[in-house]
This record gives sequence, C-alpha cells and structure tokens, in this order.
Amino acid sequence: MEILNDMALFVEVVKARGFRGASEATGVPNSTLSRRISALEKAIGLRLLHRTTRKVELTEAGQIYFERCKRIVDEAKLAHQELGDMLAQPSGLLRASLPVDFATIYVAPLMAEFAARYPGISFDFDLTPRQVDLVSEPFDVAIRIGEPENSHLIARPLASFVPHLYASPDYLARAGQPERPADLEHHECLNILKDRPWVLHRGKDAIEIATHSRFTVNNVGLICRLATLGMGMGVVLLTEELVVDDLAAGRLVRVLPQWHGKPIPVYALTETRLLPAKTQRFIEFLKERLANA
Repeated sequence: MEILNDMALFVEVVKARGFRGASEATGVPNSTLSRRISALEKAIGLRLLHRTTRKVELTEAGQIYFERCKRIVDEAKLAHQELGDMLAQPSGLLRASLPVDFATIYVAPLMAEFAARYPGISFDFDLTPRQVDLVSEPFDVAIRIGEPENSHLIARPLASFVPHLYASPDYLARAGQPERPADLEHHECLNILKDRPWVLHRGKDAIEIATHSRFTVNNVGLICRLATLGMGMGVVLLTEELVVDDLAAGRLVRVLPQWHGKPIPVYALTETRLLPAKTQRFIEFLKERLANA
C-alpha cells in the first residue's frame, strides 16, 4: 500500500531532521518527499511537521504518529532481514560507539574471534566518551558503562564490573597507608567526576566517603596512569584486568583489599528492540564473553 511507503518516508524525514538529509538517505528527490508528506498529512487530516527553511520539527500529532510509524517500519525491515539471514550469514557494516578504555581492554582481544566467526560483517568503531545520538546518527549500537540515562533507548545488560582501590607504593610511602575507609578523606583521590563521593562495600556493610581531588579526568586509563606516578589514590572503574600489568610490575598495589566499590554495569544501547542480525550477534557475543571476563 502506498500509505506504508509514505510512512517509511515520513520516518526518514524525522530521523534526518529535514528533507535534504532524508533525500540523501533514500535517494528520493526533495520535491517528491515534500509532496508525499503533504499528501500523508492531507490523508490523516492533521499537520505532522512544522517546516522552516532550515529544518523540520514534529507537531504534537507528528510525535505520536512518528512513534507508531517507526515501530511499523522497523518490523518490516526486520522481517526482510530475518528472511535474508535464513540464506546467509549476518553481513553488512556494524557501526558501534564504545568507551576508549573498555574497547581497548575488553573488546579488542575478542574481535579476532568475532570477525572470524562472521566474515560478512565489517566494522566502524567510534571510541569516544560522547553520548552519541542513536536516532539521528548512523550507529547500530552504543556500549556504555554505568546506568543508562536515556529512558527512550533499549538497554541490554552485558556485564557488571567491581571497582577496587589502588595506589602507587611511592604515594603510600609519602602519604601513609589508609587503615580504614574514613582515612581516604585525608588522601588525594582521583575521580572520574569532580568531588564525587565513593561508596565502598564490604559484605553487607557500606560506607560513603567524601573525596577530594585536584584532577577531574574523563578517562579511566589516564586515572590509572596518574596513580602509577604517585599522584593519588584511584578507584579503577573496571576489573583488575585494567591494572594487571601495573600490579605485576609493582607500580600499583591494592589498598583496603576488604573493600570494593559498587558494581558498575555495562550496557548495549540501541534505539529499537528490532535489530538486524549483525547487531544481535555482536551483542550476544559480548555478553557471553564478558560474563567470563
């Protein structure tokens, strides 16, 4: 039915935030897109888009219609994908956004196996702490550490990592060895977020520690490096794999070994539950392998 095609074009216009971007994505001329969307609005009897010279914005009715249409279009795409997967291995370009340290420490060692298992998949990995927009940007999946903030995205749990406290022997010789969590309030503590308190756990016990730091860093690898240089205490936000070399070389030692931070979840985020086979297999593979990390 023609209305189904018009619904698909409407979804592309909204995702591209304009007719020009949708035209480039679909190969349909601007004038045709505008005419088809106008015909769709006339058939429905409501305006779906506010048009300006630079962009389009959804009306209230358009927002409701977009959410329904997108599900229908995704279902149709998935039906085609599933039929194709019956005849061939998953294929295509997998675009993923990943945190730098997580990709380097955890994903990189796994990619040879995954790539060999699915030779039809090619990869475009963007390593960045930036929260990419899975609706308007061409990413199939984003891997994120910590609880997801965007409730409109689909979050699939992959793993949970337990952070621990580490410091360099030089720093401890200079500043003293903490004997209990409260002692950390008098130490230089390296944080991802400035002045964020640490919640430490030991069995059923939990204690919140007010920390201070001269450094605000958004990269776990740099925090680890600073700790090895004696700059302060550092809670490592991944498992011991992140510091295993520094521990073996004596550049870091475990501090307050009976205590640990709150387990940190790792999620795969997608804009829809209806995923092509390449994305499904990637998420399933990471979940399986990270469970044994």
